[in-house]
Amino acid sequence: MSELIKEKIRTAVHDSYYTYDINCANTTLNVLSDLFHQPIDKQVTAAAVGMHGAGGFRAQCGLVEGALMFIGIFFTAKNIPESVIIDLCYRFAEKFTETFGSLLCYDLRPGGFSDDDPPHLCENLSVRTIYFSYTFITDSLKNLVAAHHE
Repeated sequence: MSELIKEKIRTAVHDSYYTYDINCANTTLNVLSDLFHQPIDKQVTAAAVGMHGAGGFRAQCGLVEGALMFIGIFFTAKNIPESVIIDLCYRFAEKFTETFGSLLCYDLRPGGFSDDDPPHLCENLSVRTIYFSYTFITDSLKNLVAAHHE
């Protein structure tokens, strides 16, 4: 199953970047939206338009921001209390940092943004981080359901 999910992510990321030229934050939101069948409002995608390291400034990575936004949207739709969602976001950031070394585009994309870059330099990183996000959200949902039934 995980290879099927990884392939779906790989294909969706490639299409998002090369066909539609969508940034990493919106790509993350869109892919997670499709995987979890959770609609994303157009205002959310409009808000995320500059979230690729804060418009290329290399601040917090759009791959992180898109996932955090999706966690809020998804778990709110599941009627999870805000305090639990805040804790999930904290744990996501903690685990993301443990896995990838940083939350910052500055660290994750050390060369920055340049006109000389190959197109969509972060494509492979995007696939890995979106799969990480998918797994984190899936596991969190299972844990919340299990805790509710105890």
